[in-house]
Amino acid sequence: MIRAGKALTAALTEEALRLFFPLGAVYAALWPFAWTWVFQLDLPLIQATPPSVWHGHEMIYGAYGAALLGFILTAVPEWTDTPRPAPRLLLVLACLWGIGRMVGLFGVDWANALAGLADMAWLVALIGFVGRVAWRARTASLNGFLLWLAALLGCEAVLRWAIGAQDVALAQTALRIAVLSFSALLALALARITPPITNRILDPERKTAPFRPHPGKRHLAPALIAVCIGAELAGASSAVLGYLSIAAGAAFMDRVAESFIGRQFFRLEILALSGAAALAGLGLLLWGAGRLGAPGLDVVGLHVLGMGGLGVGVLGVFSIAGKLHTGQELGLSKRIALAFALLLLAVVLRAAPTFGVLPPGPMHGLASLAWAAAFLIWLRAYWPAFSAQPAGEARP
Repeated sequence: MIRAGKALTAALTEEALRLFFPLGAVYAALWPFAWTWVFQLDLPLIQATPPSVWHGHEMIYGAYGAALLGFILTAVPEWTDTPRPAPRLLLVLACLWGIGRMVGLFGVDWANALAGLADMAWLVALIGFVGRVAWRARTASLNGFLLWLAALLGCEAVLRWAIGAQDVALAQTALRIAVLSFSALLALALARITPPITNRILDPERKTAPFRPHPGKRHLAPALIAVCIGAELAGASSAVLGYLSIAAGAAFMDRVAESFIGRQFFRLEILALSGAAALAGLGLLLWGAGRLGAPGLDVVGLHVLGMGGLGVGVLGVFSIAGKLHTGQELGLSKRIALAFALLLLAVVLRAAPTFGVLPPGPMHGLASLAWAAAFLIWLRAYWPAFSAQPAGEARP
């Protein structure tokens, strides 16, 4: 048993995504289910902080945080042809991430400082890792990731302080900016992932590169998100913030239009990447409409952006990178297609009550079930490959 445990640990720490993607999938499935079905939209150890703040924080820094750790620590060494992080570092980062999740799962206000220090520690380590690689590789291509990782770190510090000070308004503002910052990271990731995946689909032998996105639009979405955040920090009016959110949403939609490559557009890999951009764009458009006065759309826009855009993006990265980094070729199964369908169903069920189509109470529970099922299906499909000893990898 000890030997089997060592073999499993060696397999999971061979590459960062093997460890952090399953952790993120488990937490993404567990946390919303527990919040809606076990705790009945409340948290057992909460004192003053609204449960919605804890909920939003745990989705961004918990479920998506694990995805971020796995993606950055795998992709950056690959992009720069530098060594992977050591297994011991991966295990330390996983422990730091886990400390925050144990506190966040139950909303333990009195342990907020400890959880905040743990979350900030893994973010600092992630920034340090990317910064060191960029310095040694003499590349500026990682500066955007460094900027938005620093923004997530700043939001985490402010949000934890606001929870401790019981400043709900400040906590909600920090959480909104964290969602926007993660959306900017999604846009940067899509800009790096989409071209090689699209070219691999168009030319499986990889002799040509027929898909070349417009270079001037590559960072348009994160740039406009930066303008949105700057305007919010400067105290701009709700109308200004609304129009800026709509502009950022349009930039994501432009990425969707650019990804149309003929009939191959309907490959699940392309649909996943373009779908993440489409839902992020739709969420920002709805969010902007809500800031311009449309009742309820700011809240539903936030959920479409967070659950839809970020959720589909995370599941897409899990699925595509999980294939390529376990020695498999592209081609997502019907089981993974079902996972994406369930995730989209969860977004619809969560958003529908805002438009008066469905009652809110039961839909939250059904949405959490569909959401949990999506990530558990992915985990069931990929766990055998992730937990097996590596036997060679096919890289983009």
